[in-house]
Amino acid sequence: MKNSSLTQLKCEPCSGNTPKLSSDDIQKKLSELNEWQLNDNKEMIFKKFSFKNFKKALHFTNLVGELAEEEGHHPDLSIGFGYCLIMIHTHAIKGLSINDFILAAKIDQIIQQNQ
Repeated sequence: MKNSSLTQLKCEPCSGNTPKLSSDDIQKKLSELNEWQLNDNKEMIFKKFSFKNFKKALHFTNLVGELAEEEGHHPDLSIGFGYCLIMIHTHAIKGLSINDFILAAKIDQIIQQNQ
């Protein structure tokens, strides 16, 4: 598990003026995360988490929901038997901001703490 300083940061409220990250910044921040991927349009990061059953996937999804509320930054979640797919972007700018990477790093931390 990578140790990222992103987990020490807090998401800031977003607006249409929130700065989009450059391609270089996106690649740098991706390297600080544990196996998150960038979509083809380079405006969203995503990761699929696997679990032994639906109950464990649901528990994880609920923990992510609590984190999202605390951070004020909300991912798109898809859940099914044994998986949770998380897609993160900054809706207000239709792209990626630092908040997306902060949230992703903290989601990775949830997995690390609940293994």
